[in-house]
Amino acid sequence: MVSKKKDMAENLFKEMTCRSIEVFKKVVETYLETGDPVGSRTLSKSIKENISAATIRNVLQDLESLGLLGSTHISSGRMPTQHGLRLFVDGFLEVADMNGQEKAIIENSINNEDIFITKSFDRVGSLLSGLTRTASVVLTPKIEAPIKHIEFVSLSDNRGLVVLVTADGKVENRIFDTPFGLTPSAIREATNFLNNILKGRTIAEVRRVIEAELENCKKELDETAQKLVKTGSIVWDSGNRNDMDRLIVRGRSNLISDAETGEDLGKIRQLFDDMERKRDLIELLTSTELAEGIRVFIGSENKLFSLTGSSLVFSPYTNSDGEILGAIGVIGPTRLNYGRIVPIVDYTAQILSKVIEKNET
Repeated sequence: MVSKKKDMAENLFKEMTCRSIEVFKKVVETYLETGDPVGSRTLSKSIKENISAATIRNVLQDLESLGLLGSTHISSGRMPTQHGLRLFVDGFLEVADMNGQEKAIIENSINNEDIFITKSFDRVGSLLSGLTRTASVVLTPKIEAPIKHIEFVSLSDNRGLVVLVTADGKVENRIFDTPFGLTPSAIREATNFLNNILKGRTIAEVRRVIEAELENCKKELDETAQKLVKTGSIVWDSGNRNDMDRLIVRGRSNLISDAETGEDLGKIRQLFDDMERKRDLIELLTSTELAEGIRVFIGSENKLFSLTGSSLVFSPYTNSDGEILGAIGVIGPTRLNYGRIVPIVDYTAQILSKVIEKNET
């Protein structure tokens, strides 16, 4: 996949002159900044070389014949096609240096938390969406270590919190609806029962073990405690539901605020529907290509967002052994400010990896 894109870019480079490269870069940069088609008059004023509007129009036609530019109308300006954006990102993108303030915000937001608590990854998602003004996605680590301790905490008459600690020190928690008539003694019974049967087990074994042990110990447990135990097994069911819980999406409102037309809003609604297909998004974020570092998918390059003209910029984060634990990234329109967003995603993933490594020592 990557080598095919590289070959395409190299072939296009060979067919482009210095002048056409300059015009192409200016069209893309202006479009990414304004979101509007770019005309020859605008280009003639912004290009350093003294080129007439007529000459620029000829260059634009050449670039259009290469499939790099397109137009909505014969007399309108040009905008980059998906192939054009891909060539720009791979060959001409000038990545901006992050300023000290942005770096400090990222470092302080991540360093001040126990990163393995769910709310910390939620903070990372909010941080990314806030800095980039896009929607963010965070794929949290998959818990596979043996269970060390499990605890039920009553939050209100009908809401509770179940906290799970694994042998490697990670902490996960879930809020859930508690059974009617739950008492402190039932909470203690359920907590003791689960710790007795689940200690040393993995998340993948939770539901099977609970179902088997409940059948054998029904007489020993209060009826309300039994209901609480069953609720715990559902909450921590490892299958696809647990994988779905790994995905955090934040900042959807940023996409709505950037929509300028009814057509844009229609695409945003479609994008929201696509983002609800968590299984497909998780598969994309856990693809083997993550090993190559930061990745940029534009438009129909990934089937998930092919109908919305959206881009996904994401990067993996790792532990001290270099093992990929998950990924973070942003989703937005194809006219993202890639030069600014790529280093933000990359730096956040680096800091996240360093904090995880520090917590492991």
